[in-house]
Amino acid sequence: MNFTKGEELLALCQVHKRGIHAVMLRREMELTELSEMSLSAKLRVSLDVMQRAVERGLTQDKKSVSGLLGGDAKKVSEHAEKTKAVCGSLMSKAVSRSMAVLEVNATMGKVVAAPTAGSSGIVPGVLLTLAEEFMLDDDALLKGLMTAGAIGLIITRNATVAGAEGGCQAETGSAAAMAAAAVVELMGGTPAMALHAAAICLQNVLGLVCDPIAGLVEVPCQHRNALGAANALVSAEMALAGVTSVVPFDEVVEAMYRVGRALPCELRETALGGLAGTPTGQRIKGELA
Repeated sequence: MNFTKGEELLALCQVHKRGIHAVMLRREMELTELSEMSLSAKLRVSLDVMQRAVERGLTQDKKSVSGLLGGDAKKVSEHAEKTKAVCGSLMSKAVSRSMAVLEVNATMGKVVAAPTAGSSGIVPGVLLTLAEEFMLDDDALLKGLMTAGAIGLIITRNATVAGAEGGCQAETGSAAAMAAAAVVELMGGTPAMALHAAAICLQNVLGLVCDPIAGLVEVPCQHRNALGAANALVSAEMALAGVTSVVPFDEVVEAMYRVGRALPCELRETALGGLAGTPTGQRIKGELA
């Protein structure tokens, strides 16, 4: 049941007539020699951390050590509750929750790297919102996390999820792709649709740079997690409607890696270019030094 590419994953899904989450579960059982119950228990720990991070991020008023983050997720959430949200209820909730997790990360709280700490808000922000809106239980969310994990696995095997190597496209782009694929399967879409959604996600942010101000995983990381949540939902919606990616998922992943490697070092998490290199970015860096 092992696979390293999207086309191999689809072939396994077709042969065994199973969804991505089921193929990924079987793969993990074979590689780890753990039972389904044991793997589910481990995954529940991650889900619990995600749920706690969202809750804490939406209720705390604690500022990060740098003072750059703190309270913005709560602002977005409360604004959507007080007035009709421009983005709609579901989108606003996903955005605020993805932002909440980044605030928890910035205040030294516990998060799940999904696939990295800098992109940790997208998967929980999207999946927990979906669960609330469509009344999905934790067992369904575990399946979603398995599907997300399968997409993350393929990307890490064939490209990268590190901002220092591939820019923010590799971090928040990969996280959005993982979340989008999970949404598609949870909403009854096919494995092929899930891969189309993941491919569309990566295409949408191809070339996105990694330029953290003062080298901290705070700004613009939090805003890009919000964008990643929206990207995941939009891409999933298109795929569920039958929209396909002209370029296959595996080729999109390869293109993302090539683009990331072509980015100058100033735009790959060195805090030398992009927003980090602006006068304001440099001033903040000096103040925090």
